[in-house]
Amino acid sequence: MKHFFIDKYSEIKSPLRDLGARAKIISFFALILLCVTTPPNARKAFGGYYLIFFTLLFISKVPLGFILKRVMVTVPFILMITLFIPFMGSGGGSYNLWGLTLYQSGIILLFNIAIKAFFGVAALTLLTSTTPFNELMDGLKQVGTPKIFITIASFMYRYIFVVVNETMRMKRARDSRNFEGKWIWQTGTIGQMTATLFLRSYERGERIYSAMLSRGYDGEAKTLDKRPIIFRDIAFTTLIVSLAVLSHFSHTLTKLVSGS
Repeated sequence: MKHFFIDKYSEIKSPLRDLGARAKIISFFALILLCVTTPPNARKAFGGYYLIFFTLLFISKVPLGFILKRVMVTVPFILMITLFIPFMGSGGGSYNLWGLTLYQSGIILLFNIAIKAFFGVAALTLLTSTTPFNELMDGLKQVGTPKIFITIASFMYRYIFVVVNETMRMKRARDSRNFEGKWIWQTGTIGQMTATLFLRSYERGERIYSAMLSRGYDGEAKTLDKRPIIFRDIAFTTLIVSLAVLSHFSHTLTKLVSGS
């Protein structure tokens, strides 16, 4: 099978790629945090966040289509959550559409959820697309992420391909025995495959863990190179966080200026 790597474009040479993982993690986390805490009516703030994002995307040389594909994955989940929000509201304006009442407050809330969800997914995709996975894990460790989360993510990324390959082999074996999957009584076959896959994965995990213990594994992956934070990383983080904070408070600043 063809493996998919979340850091597919991480080896493209660009100014964003050359930055330390720790600086990028702090910068993107600050961007996402400020975005999700922005009031729904602060349109200028959202414009500032997206301007920062597209500037980073431009200098990263990551294809826009790749980012859009990852963002579109979230659309069904957003629709499941927000489908009925425009029809709920109290006060404010309302609109009639084919006999249905749409509330302005509900539409604003829908816009708020969608714009923040899209931005969060796009920002995380850009982060992982400009940082090799091992550097990303080291960066998370340096910013204080609990070791258990880093260990789980590392092993999941390493062995998810093995589990998928095992699933594909079981599927080929099943199809070679004239499995059609058209009848309700054939769902038992799917259940047996799932149970078999779980047992094989569990047994494989036990064998791998025993092999790692025999080689001195103590629960933490050791790396030889520890990249120190340099002035370029500090300057990048300071710039991005400052621009994000300025965008966050742009709505308030505009009100103060107009009021004075």
